[in-house]
Amino acid sequence: MKISVALMWITGLAEAFLAIPVIGGSVVLSTGYSVLGVMFVLHAITLFFAFREYSPKSGSILGLVTSALAWIPLLGWAMHLVTAAVLIITAAMADRHGRV
Repeated sequence: MKISVALMWITGLAEAFLAIPVIGGSVVLSTGYSVLGVMFVLHAITLFFAFREYSPKSGSILGLVTSALAWIPLLGWAMHLVTAAVLIITAAMADRHGRV
């Protein structure tokens, strides 16, 4: 498994966790929004490996945008949900086919 695919799984599952309405929102608020900065860095690292390994980049780019805008309550929830779906589907396709 490529490093970028493993990172897509990790960031996709983390985004899915943050998309849980009460739990994800409370984590974001309790950390003082710093979890969004951590996710931004993780998406940037994933994007670096995606460029290096010629993997899909759309989920990581969407994740960067999500991390930048997720402080807006309903928009953040929707973006976490969409980003999680894109990352998990892309990672699953890469695992199934060995490449995307």
